[in-house]
Amino acid sequence: MKKIKFLFAFVGLLSLLIAPTLTFAQISNTDLGLGYGTEIGLTTQDVRVTIANIIRVALGLLGIVAVIIILWAGMLWMLSKGDDTKIGEAKKMMIQGVIGLAIILAAFAIATFVVNSLVEATGGDVEPL
Repeated sequence: MKKIKFLFAFVGLLSLLIAPTLTFAQISNTDLGLGYGTEIGLTTQDVRVTIANIIRVALGLLGIVAVIIILWAGMLWMLSKGDDTKIGEAKKMMIQGVIGLAIILAAFAIATFVVNSLVEATGGDVEPL
């Protein structure tokens, strides 16, 4: 059993080492791999803008989750049928959702400010967000 695990690990590691060399061999019009990203269809967008877009998408998804929590709490409150414990739980959940949404919006504002400041401080050749 140990030999089979070792064999699979060895073949996996070997494939990780060989695959990039095969990919580089297929690209004929590059010099030492320069321009490799454009050859395989990657963008030439600035890294700062890419990171800002990733942060923006992540915070957007978290915002959607916070709104869903608030809506879920509202639904629980409406379906509580006057039960005080269920209403209390729904209120607590709704307050937590609103606090989470406020934190997410603050994080978005801070991230936008930091990225725009970095863009302006490091040359400003990229359009700020």
